[in-house]
Amino acid sequence: MRMITSQQLRQKYISFFVSKGHAAISTASLIPENDPTVLFTTAGMHPLVPFLQGQKHPQGTRLTNIQKCIRTGDIDEVGDNTHLTFFEMLGNWSLGDYGKKEAIELSFEFLTQQLGIPLERLAVSCFVGDTDAPRDTESAAAWQSLGIPEKRIAFLGKKDNWWGPAGTTGPCGPDTEMFYWTGRTNPPENFDPTDKNWVEIWNDVFMIYSKQADGTYAESAQKNVDTGMGLERTVAVLNGFDNVYQIDTFQPITTAITELADLSDFNDEQQRSVRIIADHLRAATFILGDEKGVEPSNLEHGYVLRRLIRRAIRHAQTIGITDPFTFKIATTVIKQFSTTYPELTTNQDFIINQLATEEERFSATLEKGLREFSKIATKNISGRDAFILFSTYGFPLEMTQELAKERGLSVDTTGFTEEFTQHQELSRTASAGRFKGGLADHSLATTRLHTATHLLNAALREVLGDHVFQKGSNITADRLRFDFSHPEKMTDWQIRTVQDLVNEQIKNQLPVGFTEMTVKQAKQAGAIGVFDQKYGQRVKVYTVGKADNPFSQELCGGPHVSNTAELGRFKIIKEEASGSGVRRIKAILE
Repeated sequence: MRMITSQQLRQKYISFFVSKGHAAISTASLIPENDPTVLFTTAGMHPLVPFLQGQKHPQGTRLTNIQKCIRTGDIDEVGDNTHLTFFEMLGNWSLGDYGKKEAIELSFEFLTQQLGIPLERLAVSCFVGDTDAPRDTESAAAWQSLGIPEKRIAFLGKKDNWWGPAGTTGPCGPDTEMFYWTGRTNPPENFDPTDKNWVEIWNDVFMIYSKQADGTYAESAQKNVDTGMGLERTVAVLNGFDNVYQIDTFQPITTAITELADLSDFNDEQQRSVRIIADHLRAATFILGDEKGVEPSNLEHGYVLRRLIRRAIRHAQTIGITDPFTFKIATTVIKQFSTTYPELTTNQDFIINQLATEEERFSATLEKGLREFSKIATKNISGRDAFILFSTYGFPLEMTQELAKERGLSVDTTGFTEEFTQHQELSRTASAGRFKGGLADHSLATTRLHTATHLLNAALREVLGDHVFQKGSNITADRLRFDFSHPEKMTDWQIRTVQDLVNEQIKNQLPVGFTEMTVKQAKQAGAIGVFDQKYGQRVKVYTVGKADNPFSQELCGGPHVSNTAELGRFKIIKEEASGSGVRRIKAILE
Protein backbone atom coordinates (compact mmCIF):
# COMPACT_ATOMS: atom_id res chain seq x y z
CA MET A 1 0.00 0.00 0.00
CA ARG A 2 1.14 3.53 -0.76
CA MET A 3 1.53 6.19 1.93
CA ILE A 4 -1.64 8.23 2.50
CA THR A 5 -1.94 11.75 3.92
CA SER A 6 -4.75 13.09 6.08
CA GLN A 7 -6.04 15.29 3.26
CA GLN A 8 -6.04 12.38 0.82
CA LEU A 9 -8.12 10.29 3.22
CA ARG A 10 -10.56 13.17 3.73
CA GLN A 11 -10.96 13.63 -0.02
CA LYS A 12 -11.28 9.91 -0.76
CA TYR A 13 -13.91 9.42 1.92
CA ILE A 14 -16.16 12.34 1.00
CA SER A 15 -15.83 11.74 -2.75
CA PHE A 16 -16.71 8.06 -2.35
CA PHE A 17 -19.88 8.64 -0.36
CA VAL A 18 -20.99 11.55 -2.54
CA SER A 19 -20.69 9.14 -5.49
CA LYS A 20 -23.03 6.82 -3.56
CA GLY A 21 -25.77 9.45 -3.26
CA HIS A 22 -24.74 11.03 0.06
CA ALA A 23 -24.89 14.82 0.54
CA ALA A 24 -21.69 16.31 1.97
CA ILE A 25 -22.57 18.42 5.02
CA SER A 26 -20.28 20.81 6.87
CA THR A 27 -18.62 20.05 10.17
CA ALA A 28 -20.69 21.36 13.06
CA SER A 29 -19.48 23.47 15.97
CA LEU A 30 -17.58 21.78 18.76
CA ILE A 31 -20.26 23.16 21.10
CA PRO A 32 -23.39 21.00 20.59
CA GLU A 33 -26.92 22.32 20.76
CA ASN A 34 -29.08 19.22 20.51
CA ASP A 35 -27.34 16.56 22.58
CA PRO A 36 -28.18 16.21 26.28
CA THR A 37 -25.11 14.33 27.43
CA VAL A 38 -21.95 16.10 26.40
CA LEU A 39 -20.16 19.40 26.88
CA PHE A 40 -18.47 19.13 23.48
CA THR A 41 -19.36 17.42 20.21
CA THR A 42 -17.86 13.97 20.71
CA ALA A 43 -19.08 12.24 17.55
CA GLY A 44 -20.45 13.02 14.12
CA MET A 45 -23.96 11.98 15.13
CA HIS A 46 -24.40 14.59 17.86
CA PRO A 47 -25.39 17.48 15.55
CA LEU A 48 -27.79 15.08 13.81
CA VAL A 49 -29.80 13.99 16.87
CA PRO A 50 -33.08 15.65 15.78
CA PHE A 51 -32.83 14.01 12.35
CA LEU A 52 -31.97 10.62 13.81
CA GLN A 53 -35.18 10.99 15.83
CA GLY A 54 -37.36 11.61 12.80
CA GLN A 55 -37.05 15.25 11.72
CA LYS A 56 -36.46 15.72 8.00
CA HIS A 57 -32.93 16.83 7.14
CA PRO A 58 -32.85 19.56 4.45
CA GLN A 59 -30.17 17.68 2.48
CA GLY A 60 -31.89 14.32 2.35
CA THR A 61 -31.64 10.88 3.94
CA ARG A 62 -28.01 10.08 2.98
CA LEU A 63 -25.34 12.29 4.51
CA THR A 64 -21.55 12.33 4.92
CA ASN A 65 -19.01 14.66 6.51
CA ILE A 66 -15.81 15.11 8.51
CA GLN A 67 -16.72 16.17 12.04
CA LYS A 68 -14.29 17.80 14.44
CA CYS A 69 -14.67 16.23 17.90
CA ILE A 70 -13.45 16.69 21.47
CA ARG A 71 -13.38 13.90 24.06
CA THR A 72 -11.91 14.30 27.54
CA GLY A 73 -13.09 11.05 29.14
CA ASP A 74 -9.73 9.36 28.45
CA ILE A 75 -7.54 12.40 29.04
CA ASP A 76 -5.27 10.45 31.41
CA GLU A 77 -4.48 8.10 28.52
CA VAL A 78 -3.35 10.91 26.20
CA GLY A 79 0.34 10.49 25.51
CA ASP A 80 0.09 6.81 24.59
CA ASN A 81 -0.03 5.66 20.96
CA THR A 82 -3.70 6.20 20.17
CA HIS A 83 -5.67 8.42 22.57
CA LEU A 84 -6.44 12.00 21.54
CA THR A 85 -8.53 14.84 22.97
CA PHE A 86 -9.30 16.45 19.59
CA PHE A 87 -9.81 14.25 16.55
CA GLU A 88 -11.54 14.19 13.19
CA MET A 89 -14.35 11.69 12.62
CA LEU A 90 -15.22 10.58 9.09
CA GLY A 91 -18.89 9.66 8.99
CA ASN A 92 -21.81 8.67 6.80
CA TRP A 93 -25.45 8.31 7.73
CA SER A 94 -28.65 6.74 6.55
CA LEU A 95 -31.68 8.49 8.01
CA GLY A 96 -34.30 5.79 7.53
CA ASP A 97 -32.82 4.95 4.11
CA TYR A 98 -30.55 1.91 3.68
CA GLY A 99 -29.90 -0.69 6.37
CA LYS A 100 -27.27 -3.13 7.56
CA LYS A 101 -26.47 -4.91 4.31
CA GLU A 102 -25.87 -1.80 2.19
CA ALA A 103 -23.96 -0.02 4.98
CA ILE A 104 -21.62 -3.00 5.28
CA GLU A 105 -21.19 -3.24 1.51
CA LEU A 106 -20.28 0.47 1.34
CA SER A 107 -17.77 0.09 4.17
CA PHE A 108 -16.20 -2.96 2.56
CA GLU A 109 -15.95 -1.30 -0.85
CA PHE A 110 -14.25 1.78 0.57
CA LEU A 111 -11.76 -0.24 2.61
CA THR A 112 -10.79 -2.71 -0.08
CA GLN A 113 -11.19 -0.72 -3.32
CA GLN A 114 -10.61 2.91 -2.32
CA LEU A 115 -7.95 2.28 0.34
CA GLY A 116 -6.62 -0.94 -1.17
CA ILE A 117 -6.65 -2.95 2.07
CA PRO A 118 -6.15 -6.66 1.32
CA LEU A 119 -9.05 -8.86 2.38
CA GLU A 120 -6.73 -11.07 4.42
CA ARG A 121 -5.85 -8.14 6.73
CA LEU A 122 -9.48 -7.48 7.73
CA ALA A 123 -11.62 -8.89 10.53
CA VAL A 124 -14.98 -7.81 12.00
CA SER A 125 -17.04 -8.11 15.15
CA CYS A 126 -20.84 -8.26 15.53
CA PHE A 127 -23.30 -8.13 18.43
CA VAL A 128 -23.65 -11.49 20.20
CA GLY A 129 -27.23 -10.88 21.36
CA ASP A 130 -28.89 -10.78 24.79
CA THR A 131 -32.33 -10.46 26.35
CA ASP A 132 -32.75 -6.98 24.84
CA ALA A 133 -31.86 -7.75 21.22
CA PRO A 134 -31.08 -10.89 19.16
CA ARG A 135 -27.72 -12.07 17.81
CA ASP A 136 -26.77 -9.99 14.76
CA THR A 137 -26.61 -12.80 12.23
CA GLU A 138 -27.71 -10.42 9.46
CA SER A 139 -24.48 -8.40 9.68
CA ALA A 140 -22.36 -11.54 9.92
CA ALA A 141 -24.05 -12.96 6.82
CA ALA A 142 -23.41 -9.72 4.92
CA TRP A 143 -19.71 -9.85 5.79
CA GLN A 144 -19.43 -13.50 4.78
CA SER A 145 -21.10 -12.76 1.43
CA LEU A 146 -18.29 -10.25 0.78
CA GLY A 147 -15.58 -12.81 1.49
CA ILE A 148 -14.82 -12.34 5.20
CA PRO A 149 -14.25 -15.90 6.55
CA GLU A 150 -16.40 -17.08 9.43
CA LYS A 151 -13.24 -17.44 11.57
CA ARG A 152 -12.59 -13.72 11.11
CA ILE A 153 -15.98 -12.75 12.59
CA ALA A 154 -16.23 -12.39 16.37
CA PHE A 155 -19.50 -12.02 18.28
CA LEU A 156 -19.18 -9.72 21.29
CA GLY A 157 -21.50 -8.24 23.90
CA LYS A 158 -22.91 -4.78 24.58
CA LYS A 159 -19.61 -3.46 25.93
CA ASP A 160 -17.99 -3.88 22.51
CA ASN A 161 -20.76 -4.05 19.92
CA TRP A 162 -23.61 -1.82 21.03
CA TRP A 163 -23.99 1.94 20.86
CA GLY A 164 -26.16 4.23 22.94
CA PRO A 165 -28.38 5.73 23.85
CA ALA A 166 -26.64 9.08 24.30
CA GLY A 167 -28.62 9.72 27.49
CA THR A 168 -30.79 7.44 29.56
CA THR A 169 -33.29 7.05 26.74
CA GLY A 170 -33.31 7.37 22.95
CA PRO A 171 -31.89 5.82 19.75
CA CYS A 172 -29.46 2.92 20.12
CA GLY A 173 -28.60 -0.44 18.63
CA PRO A 174 -26.00 -3.05 17.71
CA ASP A 175 -22.90 -2.20 15.74
CA THR A 176 -20.32 -4.00 13.67
CA GLU A 177 -16.66 -3.02 13.91
CA MET A 178 -13.90 -3.42 11.35
CA PHE A 179 -10.31 -4.30 12.34
CA TYR A 180 -7.03 -4.03 10.44
CA TRP A 181 -4.05 -6.34 11.08
CA THR A 182 -1.02 -4.20 11.95
CA GLY A 183 1.32 -7.02 12.92
CA ARG A 184 4.62 -7.61 11.12
CA THR A 185 3.70 -11.25 10.57
CA ASN A 186 0.92 -12.64 8.41
CA PRO A 187 -2.45 -12.29 10.14
CA PRO A 188 -3.66 -15.39 11.99
CA GLU A 189 -6.51 -17.44 10.55
CA ASN A 190 -8.72 -16.85 13.60
CA PHE A 191 -9.67 -13.36 14.74
CA ASP A 192 -8.87 -12.68 18.39
CA PRO A 193 -10.24 -9.22 19.38
CA THR A 194 -7.89 -9.11 22.40
CA ASP A 195 -4.81 -9.28 20.15
CA LYS A 196 -3.55 -5.67 19.97
CA ASN A 197 -2.24 -6.23 16.45
CA TRP A 198 -5.89 -6.06 15.37
CA VAL A 199 -6.74 -2.33 15.42
CA GLU A 200 -10.32 -1.07 15.04
CA ILE A 201 -10.59 1.44 12.21
CA TRP A 202 -14.33 1.74 11.49
CA ASN A 203 -17.67 1.25 13.20
CA ASP A 204 -21.12 0.86 11.64
CA VAL A 205 -23.90 1.51 14.18
CA PHE A 206 -27.43 0.34 13.44
CA MET A 207 -29.84 2.56 15.37
CA ILE A 208 -32.84 0.29 15.15
CA TYR A 209 -33.96 0.46 18.79
CA SER A 210 -35.05 3.13 21.23
CA LYS A 211 -34.42 2.67 24.93
CA GLN A 212 -37.47 3.53 27.01
CA ALA A 213 -37.66 5.24 30.40
CA ASP A 214 -38.42 1.89 32.07
CA GLY A 215 -35.19 0.39 30.70
CA THR A 216 -36.80 -1.70 27.96
CA TYR A 217 -35.94 -1.52 24.26
CA ALA A 218 -38.51 -0.90 21.52
CA GLU A 219 -37.99 -0.94 17.76
CA SER A 220 -37.50 2.57 16.40
CA ALA A 221 -40.02 4.01 13.99
CA GLN A 222 -37.11 5.35 11.92
CA LYS A 223 -34.17 2.98 11.60
CA ASN A 224 -30.83 4.70 10.98
CA VAL A 225 -27.23 3.86 10.18
CA ASP A 226 -24.45 5.91 11.81
CA THR A 227 -20.86 5.10 10.87
CA GLY A 228 -17.59 6.54 12.10
CA MET A 229 -13.91 6.27 11.18
CA GLY A 230 -11.26 8.12 13.19
CA LEU A 231 -9.05 9.96 10.71
CA GLU A 232 -5.84 10.07 12.76
CA ARG A 233 -5.87 6.42 13.77
CA THR A 234 -6.74 5.29 10.23
CA VAL A 235 -3.93 7.34 8.64
CA ALA A 236 -1.48 5.92 11.19
CA VAL A 237 -2.60 2.33 10.63
CA LEU A 238 -2.57 2.54 6.84
CA ASN A 239 0.94 4.02 6.83
CA GLY A 240 2.30 1.37 9.20
CA PHE A 241 2.95 3.83 12.04
CA ASP A 242 2.77 2.56 15.59
CA ASN A 243 1.30 5.83 16.95
CA VAL A 244 -0.91 8.68 15.75
CA TYR A 245 1.75 11.33 16.44
CA GLN A 246 3.69 10.14 13.40
CA ILE A 247 1.04 11.18 10.88
CA ASP A 248 1.57 14.15 8.56
CA THR A 249 -0.54 16.70 10.49
CA PHE A 250 1.04 15.90 13.87
CA GLN A 251 4.69 15.78 12.85
CA PRO A 252 5.17 19.56 12.43
CA ILE A 253 3.52 20.13 15.84
CA THR A 254 5.71 17.67 17.76
CA THR A 255 8.78 18.92 15.89
CA ALA A 256 8.03 22.52 16.94
CA ILE A 257 7.73 21.38 20.57
CA THR A 258 10.98 19.41 20.60
CA GLU A 259 12.81 22.33 18.98
CA LEU A 260 11.52 24.74 21.65
CA ALA A 261 12.62 22.26 24.33
CA ASP A 262 15.96 21.71 22.56
CA LEU A 263 15.39 17.96 22.69
CA SER A 264 17.25 15.84 20.15
CA ASP A 265 16.79 12.66 22.17
CA PHE A 266 14.31 12.01 24.94
CA ASN A 267 13.16 9.32 27.35
CA ASP A 268 9.67 7.83 27.61
CA GLU A 269 8.41 10.42 30.10
CA GLN A 270 9.67 13.30 27.97
CA GLN A 271 8.08 11.74 24.90
CA ARG A 272 4.78 11.47 26.76
CA SER A 273 5.01 15.15 27.70
CA VAL A 274 5.67 16.17 24.09
CA ARG A 275 2.61 14.20 22.97
CA ILE A 276 0.41 15.69 25.71
CA ILE A 277 1.49 19.21 24.77
CA ALA A 278 0.82 18.54 21.08
CA ASP A 279 -2.59 17.00 21.72
CA HIS A 280 -3.78 19.55 24.29
CA LEU A 281 -2.71 22.65 22.37
CA ARG A 282 -4.14 21.26 19.14
CA ALA A 283 -7.45 20.73 20.99
CA ALA A 284 -7.25 24.17 22.63
CA THR A 285 -6.62 25.84 19.27
CA PHE A 286 -9.74 24.24 17.81
CA ILE A 287 -11.90 25.13 20.82
CA LEU A 288 -10.70 28.74 20.73
CA GLY A 289 -11.13 28.83 16.96
CA ASP A 290 -14.71 27.56 17.11
CA GLU A 291 -17.45 29.89 15.91
CA LYS A 292 -19.16 29.74 19.34
CA GLY A 293 -16.43 31.89 20.93
CA VAL A 294 -15.29 29.83 23.94
CA GLU A 295 -12.48 31.23 26.07
CA PRO A 296 -10.67 29.96 29.21
CA SER A 297 -12.71 30.30 32.41
CA ASN A 298 -13.85 28.39 35.48
CA LEU A 299 -17.18 27.54 33.86
CA GLU A 300 -18.10 24.49 31.76
CA HIS A 301 -16.49 24.65 28.28
CA GLY A 302 -14.04 27.30 29.44
CA TYR A 303 -13.02 25.13 32.38
CA VAL A 304 -12.10 22.22 30.13
CA LEU A 305 -10.24 24.60 27.82
CA ARG A 306 -8.30 26.08 30.75
CA ARG A 307 -7.49 22.60 32.00
CA LEU A 308 -6.01 21.61 28.62
CA ILE A 309 -3.89 24.76 28.29
CA ARG A 310 -2.56 24.62 31.85
CA ARG A 311 -1.78 20.91 31.67
CA ALA A 312 0.20 21.59 28.48
CA ILE A 313 2.12 24.41 30.17
CA ARG A 314 3.04 22.23 33.15
CA HIS A 315 4.31 19.43 30.89
CA ALA A 316 6.25 22.00 28.85
CA GLN A 317 8.12 23.08 31.94
CA THR A 318 9.10 19.48 32.69
CA ILE A 319 10.91 19.26 29.33
CA GLY A 320 12.64 22.61 29.64
CA ILE A 321 10.30 25.08 27.90
CA THR A 322 10.20 28.17 30.13
CA ASP A 323 9.44 31.03 27.72
CA PRO A 324 5.90 31.75 26.42
CA PHE A 325 5.26 29.17 23.71
CA THR A 326 1.58 28.19 23.42
CA PHE A 327 0.86 30.75 20.70
CA LYS A 328 3.79 29.39 18.65
CA ILE A 329 2.34 25.87 18.72
CA ALA A 330 -1.10 27.23 17.89
CA THR A 331 0.35 28.97 14.83
CA THR A 332 1.72 25.62 13.66
CA VAL A 333 -1.67 23.96 14.24
CA ILE A 334 -3.46 26.68 12.27
CA LYS A 335 -1.03 26.27 9.38
CA GLN A 336 -1.70 22.52 9.29
CA PHE A 337 -5.49 22.72 9.39
CA SER A 338 -6.64 26.10 8.04
CA THR A 339 -7.34 24.78 4.52
CA THR A 340 -9.81 22.23 5.89
CA TYR A 341 -11.05 24.41 8.76
CA PRO A 342 -10.87 28.08 7.64
CA GLU A 343 -12.43 29.26 10.91
CA LEU A 344 -8.97 28.83 12.45
CA THR A 345 -7.61 31.55 10.17
CA THR A 346 -10.68 33.73 10.71
CA ASN A 347 -10.24 33.53 14.49
CA GLN A 348 -6.43 33.43 14.56
CA ASP A 349 -6.01 36.70 16.47
CA PHE A 350 -8.48 35.55 19.13
CA ILE A 351 -6.72 32.18 19.46
CA ILE A 352 -3.26 33.73 19.85
CA ASN A 353 -4.39 36.46 22.27
CA GLN A 354 -6.33 34.09 24.51
CA LEU A 355 -3.45 31.59 24.70
CA ALA A 356 -0.93 34.33 25.48
CA THR A 357 -3.18 35.77 28.20
CA GLU A 358 -3.88 32.39 29.77
CA GLU A 359 -0.22 31.39 29.69
CA GLU A 360 0.83 34.65 31.30
CA ARG A 361 -1.87 34.31 33.96
CA PHE A 362 -0.94 30.73 34.83
CA SER A 363 2.82 31.12 34.62
CA ALA A 364 2.63 33.89 37.22
CA THR A 365 1.25 31.48 39.81
CA LEU A 366 2.50 28.06 38.66
CA GLU A 367 5.84 28.16 40.49
CA LYS A 368 4.20 29.40 43.69
CA GLY A 369 1.51 26.76 43.34
CA LEU A 370 4.03 23.96 42.94
CA ARG A 371 5.82 25.16 46.07
CA GLU A 372 2.53 25.22 47.94
CA PHE A 373 1.72 21.73 46.72
CA SER A 374 5.08 20.46 47.99
CA LYS A 375 4.26 21.86 51.43
CA ILE A 376 0.92 20.07 51.71
CA ALA A 377 1.93 16.87 49.89
CA THR A 378 3.24 15.19 53.03
CA LYS A 379 -0.04 13.29 53.28
CA ASN A 380 -3.21 12.75 51.25
CA ILE A 381 -4.59 16.03 49.90
CA SER A 382 -7.71 17.36 51.64
CA GLY A 383 -10.59 18.86 49.69
CA ARG A 384 -9.90 22.27 51.17
CA ASP A 385 -6.22 22.19 50.19
CA ALA A 386 -7.16 21.09 46.68
CA PHE A 387 -9.58 23.99 46.45
CA ILE A 388 -6.96 26.47 47.65
CA LEU A 389 -4.64 25.23 44.90
CA PHE A 390 -7.49 25.79 42.45
CA SER A 391 -8.75 29.18 43.62
CA THR A 392 -5.40 30.76 44.56
CA TYR A 393 -2.96 29.16 42.13
CA GLY A 394 -5.22 28.17 39.25
CA PHE A 395 -4.63 24.41 39.52
CA PRO A 396 -7.54 22.47 38.01
CA LEU A 397 -8.53 19.60 40.30
CA GLU A 398 -7.22 17.11 37.72
CA MET A 399 -3.76 18.69 37.87
CA THR A 400 -3.69 18.32 41.65
CA GLN A 401 -4.80 14.70 41.27
CA GLU A 402 -2.08 14.08 38.69
CA LEU A 403 0.61 15.61 40.92
CA ALA A 404 -0.68 13.64 43.90
CA LYS A 405 -0.69 10.39 41.92
CA GLU A 406 2.97 10.94 41.04
CA ARG A 407 3.68 10.91 44.79
CA GLY A 408 1.40 8.00 45.60
CA LEU A 409 -1.18 10.25 47.30
CA SER A 410 -4.93 10.65 46.92
CA VAL A 411 -7.16 13.74 46.78
CA ASP A 412 -10.45 14.20 48.63
CA THR A 413 -12.55 15.06 45.60
CA THR A 414 -15.80 15.07 47.59
CA GLY A 415 -14.39 17.68 49.94
CA PHE A 416 -13.11 19.67 46.98
CA THR A 417 -16.59 19.67 45.41
CA GLU A 418 -18.16 20.91 48.63
CA GLU A 419 -15.66 23.77 48.81
CA PHE A 420 -16.03 24.39 45.13
CA THR A 421 -19.82 24.77 45.10
CA GLN A 422 -19.70 27.24 47.97
CA HIS A 423 -17.60 29.64 45.89
CA GLN A 424 -18.34 28.91 42.24
CA GLU A 425 -21.40 28.37 40.07
CA LEU A 426 -19.71 25.52 38.24
CA SER A 427 -21.45 22.48 36.94
CA ARG A 428 -20.62 19.47 39.11
CA THR A 429 -19.86 17.46 35.99
CA ALA A 430 -17.84 20.00 34.03
CA SER A 431 -14.50 18.63 35.22
CA ALA A 432 -15.37 15.29 33.65
CA GLY A 433 -16.11 17.07 30.39
CA ARG A 434 -19.87 16.48 30.49
CA PHE A 435 -22.97 18.54 31.20
CA LYS A 436 -26.50 18.77 29.98
CA GLY A 437 -26.03 21.11 27.04
CA GLY A 438 -28.61 22.09 24.45
CA LEU A 439 -31.88 20.23 24.88
CA ALA A 440 -32.27 17.83 27.78
CA ASP A 441 -34.82 15.92 25.71
CA HIS A 442 -37.40 16.52 22.98
CA SER A 443 -40.44 16.66 25.26
CA LEU A 444 -43.23 19.22 24.85
CA ALA A 445 -41.82 21.26 27.74
CA THR A 446 -38.33 21.58 26.22
CA THR A 447 -39.85 22.15 22.77
CA ARG A 448 -41.83 25.11 24.12
CA LEU A 449 -38.77 26.56 25.85
CA HIS A 450 -36.61 26.03 22.77
CA THR A 451 -39.12 27.97 20.68
CA ALA A 452 -39.06 30.70 23.34
CA THR A 453 -35.30 31.13 22.80
CA HIS A 454 -36.05 32.27 19.24
CA LEU A 455 -38.35 34.98 20.60
CA LEU A 456 -35.81 35.90 23.28
CA ASN A 457 -32.96 36.17 20.75
CA ALA A 458 -35.01 38.45 18.49
CA ALA A 459 -36.19 40.56 21.42
CA LEU A 460 -32.65 41.02 22.72
CA ARG A 461 -31.47 42.17 19.30
CA GLU A 462 -34.36 44.64 19.09
CA VAL A 463 -33.74 46.10 22.56
CA LEU A 464 -29.93 45.88 22.81
CA GLY A 465 -28.81 46.00 19.17
CA ASP A 466 -27.64 43.85 16.25
CA HIS A 467 -24.39 42.99 18.03
CA VAL A 468 -26.35 40.39 19.99
CA PHE A 469 -25.78 36.79 18.84
CA GLN A 470 -26.46 33.51 20.57
CA LYS A 471 -23.37 32.05 22.25
CA GLY A 472 -24.95 28.93 23.73
CA SER A 473 -28.08 27.51 25.29
CA ASN A 474 -29.09 24.94 27.87
CA ILE A 475 -32.71 23.84 28.03
CA THR A 476 -34.38 21.44 30.43
CA ALA A 477 -38.07 20.75 30.96
CA ASP A 478 -38.10 23.40 33.72
CA ARG A 479 -36.20 26.38 32.32
CA LEU A 480 -34.08 27.80 29.54
CA ARG A 481 -30.60 29.27 29.82
CA PHE A 482 -29.48 31.53 26.97
CA ASP A 483 -25.98 32.99 26.49
CA PHE A 484 -25.55 35.97 24.18
CA SER A 485 -22.92 38.52 23.18
CA HIS A 486 -23.30 41.81 25.07
CA PRO A 487 -20.56 43.84 26.79
CA GLU A 488 -22.38 44.99 29.93
CA LYS A 489 -25.00 44.12 32.51
CA MET A 490 -28.55 44.69 31.32
CA THR A 491 -30.56 47.37 33.12
CA ASP A 492 -33.85 46.56 34.85
CA TRP A 493 -35.63 48.48 32.10
CA GLN A 494 -33.95 46.45 29.37
CA ILE A 495 -34.80 43.14 31.08
CA ARG A 496 -38.43 44.18 31.56
CA THR A 497 -38.71 45.43 27.97
CA VAL A 498 -37.28 42.18 26.54
CA GLN A 499 -39.66 40.12 28.68
CA ASP A 500 -42.68 42.23 27.63
CA LEU A 501 -41.68 42.00 23.96
CA VAL A 502 -41.52 38.20 24.10
CA ASN A 503 -44.91 37.99 25.85
CA GLU A 504 -46.38 40.33 23.23
CA GLN A 505 -45.41 37.84 20.49
CA ILE A 506 -46.94 34.99 22.48
CA LYS A 507 -50.15 36.97 22.93
CA ASN A 508 -50.23 37.71 19.18
CA GLN A 509 -50.47 33.94 18.48
CA LEU A 510 -47.83 34.00 15.74
CA PRO A 511 -47.37 30.96 13.48
CA VAL A 512 -44.05 29.07 13.68
CA GLY A 513 -42.76 27.24 10.62
CA PHE A 514 -39.68 26.55 8.57
CA THR A 515 -38.53 26.81 4.97
CA GLU A 516 -35.67 24.88 3.39
CA MET A 517 -33.31 27.10 1.41
CA THR A 518 -29.67 27.53 0.52
CA VAL A 519 -27.29 29.38 2.83
CA LYS A 520 -27.15 32.22 0.31
CA GLN A 521 -30.94 32.52 0.31
CA ALA A 522 -30.99 32.42 4.12
CA LYS A 523 -28.52 35.31 4.27
CA GLN A 524 -30.50 37.30 1.73
CA ALA A 525 -33.65 36.72 3.78
CA GLY A 526 -31.93 38.19 6.84
CA ALA A 527 -31.90 34.98 8.87
CA ILE A 528 -29.52 34.89 11.82
CA GLY A 529 -27.43 31.95 13.01
CA VAL A 530 -24.03 30.32 12.51
CA PHE A 531 -23.50 30.08 8.76
CA ASP A 532 -21.41 27.16 7.52
CA GLN A 533 -18.26 27.74 5.51
CA LYS A 534 -19.43 25.58 2.61
CA TYR A 535 -22.08 27.57 0.80
CA GLY A 536 -24.70 26.05 -1.47
CA GLN A 537 -26.05 23.47 1.00
CA ARG A 538 -29.68 23.59 2.09
CA VAL A 539 -30.62 24.65 5.61
CA LYS A 540 -33.78 25.03 7.69
CA VAL A 541 -34.82 28.58 8.50
CA TYR A 542 -37.49 28.84 11.19
CA THR A 543 -39.77 31.86 11.00
CA VAL A 544 -41.93 33.21 13.82
CA GLY A 545 -44.68 35.46 12.45
CA LYS A 546 -45.84 36.34 8.98
CA ALA A 547 -43.46 35.45 6.15
CA ASP A 548 -43.44 39.02 4.78
CA ASN A 549 -42.76 40.59 8.19
CA PRO A 550 -41.44 37.98 10.65
CA PHE A 551 -40.54 38.72 14.25
CA SER A 552 -37.78 36.08 14.11
CA GLN A 553 -35.90 34.27 11.33
CA GLU A 554 -33.22 31.85 12.48
CA LEU A 555 -31.23 28.86 11.22
CA CYS A 556 -32.15 25.94 13.47
CA GLY A 557 -32.56 22.17 13.57
CA GLY A 558 -34.32 21.78 16.91
CA PRO A 559 -37.99 21.03 17.72
CA HIS A 560 -40.57 23.84 17.76
CA VAL A 561 -44.23 24.44 18.53
CA SER A 562 -46.49 25.45 15.64
CA ASN A 563 -47.83 28.66 17.22
CA THR A 564 -46.55 30.99 19.94
CA ALA A 565 -49.92 30.67 21.70
CA GLU A 566 -48.70 27.28 22.94
CA LEU A 567 -45.95 28.87 25.05
CA GLY A 568 -47.74 30.46 27.99
CA ARG A 569 -46.25 33.40 29.90
CA PHE A 570 -42.50 34.09 29.54
CA LYS A 571 -40.62 35.22 32.65
CA ILE A 572 -36.94 36.16 33.03
CA ILE A 573 -35.72 35.01 36.43
CA LYS A 574 -32.04 36.02 36.21
CA GLU A 575 -29.55 37.99 34.10
CA GLU A 576 -25.85 37.54 34.81
CA ALA A 577 -22.34 37.37 33.36
CA SER A 578 -21.30 34.15 31.61
CA GLY A 579 -17.86 35.16 30.36
CA SER A 580 -15.96 38.08 28.90
CA GLY A 581 -18.41 39.95 26.67
CA VAL A 582 -21.08 37.27 27.18
CA ARG A 583 -24.26 37.60 29.29
CA ARG A 584 -26.65 34.87 30.39
CA ILE A 585 -30.42 34.90 30.85
CA LYS A 586 -32.36 32.25 32.73
CA ALA A 587 -36.09 32.15 32.07
CA ILE A 588 -39.19 30.01 32.50
CA LEU A 589 -42.62 29.59 30.94
CA GLU A 590 -45.55 29.83 33.35
